[in-house]
Amino acid sequence: MTTESYLPVPPGVGMEENFLSLDDILLSQEKLPTRTECVFPRLGFVEKTSDTRDIPEGTKMEMPLWLSKGLYDNKRRLVSVEQPKIYRQGWRTVFSADPNVVDLHKMGPYYYGLGSQLLHFDSPENPEIAQTVLQTYIGRFRRIMDCSQNAYNEDTSALVERLDVLERCLFHTGQIGLNDFQRWEKGQASQITASNLVQNYRKRKFPDLEA
Repeated sequence: MTTESYLPVPPGVGMEENFLSLDDILLSQEKLPTRTECVFPRLGFVEKTSDTRDIPEGTKMEMPLWLSKGLYDNKRRLVSVEQPKIYRQGWRTVFSADPNVVDLHKMGPYYYGLGSQLLHFDSPENPEIAQTVLQTYIGRFRRIMDCSQNAYNEDTSALVERLDVLERCLFHTGQIGLNDFQRWEKGQASQITASNLVQNYRKRKFPDLEA
């Protein structure tokens, strides 16, 4: 019996985060365009393009997601957060036309995760962003699964390199299922077992039922 030295921890779902997940840790480092709404004393050294002692009000700068969420407060108005380019109206139009043409990994490897986290920041565009993220996933899901189920022992690097991190996990899960089925069909496996997706779904579902 083999054991893994590290058991992967799945990322959080939607706006939730799992601080034990490496994917969520990396997601928290994604940069967001922000604007300071007050003076930040003695932090001028943080802004490399300025030689002032303080960060003045109205300074535009990029902050990691974790810091943006920590400083964002509707009551105190420390910073305001702008939408990254890929979530703005121009790109939303592209996604609504054909989401499969976009190289999500190049535009941002955590497209779905970051899009969900943006809903923490109040914006009139939040409903449109949420709808675009959802429809993009739906529009790309079938092609990803079709490719994962019809690429047995084939080079899939050209497809995979264009996928978001979440989509890569989905593709990998499909490939594992295909390989397990092929082994079972050839008599190389004693039984078919439930996939990790099904097992994780059951683990989340049973506590909800008990509650």
